[in-house]
Amino acid sequence: MKISDILVADAVLANVKAKNKKQLLTELAGLASKQTGLDANVIIDALIERERLGTTGIGYGVALPHTRLSKLKKIFCAFARTTPVDFESVDNKPVDLVFLLLVPEDAGADHLKALAKLSRLLRNEPAVVELREGKNAKDLYATIIKYDAED
Repeated sequence: MKISDILVADAVLANVKAKNKKQLLTELAGLASKQTGLDANVIIDALIERERLGTTGIGYGVALPHTRLSKLKKIFCAFARTTPVDFESVDNKPVDLVFLLLVPEDAGADHLKALAKLSRLLRNEPAVVELREGKNAKDLYATIIKYDAED
């Protein structure tokens, strides 16, 4: 699986100005709603419920919020670079790079493969530096695709 299989250029945001975790997740849920046709409230409720199980802020300024949705037809991914927000991350540092992952209820192992792929990208220091320095959404998408191809 390639990130380009689940992430389209229109699902990349470069300059989100979120004040907190809920506002950031709401912004991403709105984007996901437009792309998938699912109700934004259903998406945000599922994301918040998942966060109650434990933070998806994995450290180093990175978060991977993810959830399963019964009405989703195929895996959906979005990326946002945001103003630093408290995401209750495992290292207690604010988050500025976020991959959202929504998967159908029956996605099985594809859910884990997608999470692993995104996690690998976000552990690649040169990729993370480029994502933090990119000028716009087009640059960010190009960076993701470039490092995805190298993986």
